[in-house]
Amino acid sequence: MATIKGRVWKYGDDVNTDVIFPGKYTYTVSDPKEMPQYALEDLDPRFAKEVQPDDIIVAGKNWGNGSSREQAVTCLKEAGLGAIVAGSFARIYGRNCINSALPALTCPEAVEAIQDGEVVEIDMETGEIRCAAGTFHFPPLPPNVLAIVEAGGLINYTRQQLTAQKQSEA
Repeated sequence: MATIKGRVWKYGDDVNTDVIFPGKYTYTVSDPKEMPQYALEDLDPRFAKEVQPDDIIVAGKNWGNGSSREQAVTCLKEAGLGAIVAGSFARIYGRNCINSALPALTCPEAVEAIQDGEVVEIDMETGEIRCAAGTFHFPPLPPNVLAIVEAGGLINYTRQQLTAQKQSEA
């Protein structure tokens, strides 16, 4: 997962969790595999039908504000999204991204330069986003966060750590 290359879906500031995964489905859709069909349905009806594996959302400030519902991350992860690059993230949303192994990268300069629909490449190891307008740098993920993302999420990471601990104790 060192490099992610995908088409950009670009959105503005203050996209909240109710827009990402509409609240009307919160208690009626519980299977994560069903969630992508409702992703961003009120903001961009094309998204759920056209998103491809490793596509990238590029958004303005405060992406994911609102409730703490995990479905707002799960629907995007299950849709195959490779990463989200934003000017900033709501705190809980950013944490939910880590827990679900969906890279949430803050790079306001790249957000300004990247165009909707272009293909960009993100190098997780070097902290670079390469697009038509140039190369932009983001703070690399700390090793512990990168380990969680590489493990496929916090639950998988914890299982791996427990297994390793049991093996070392044996």
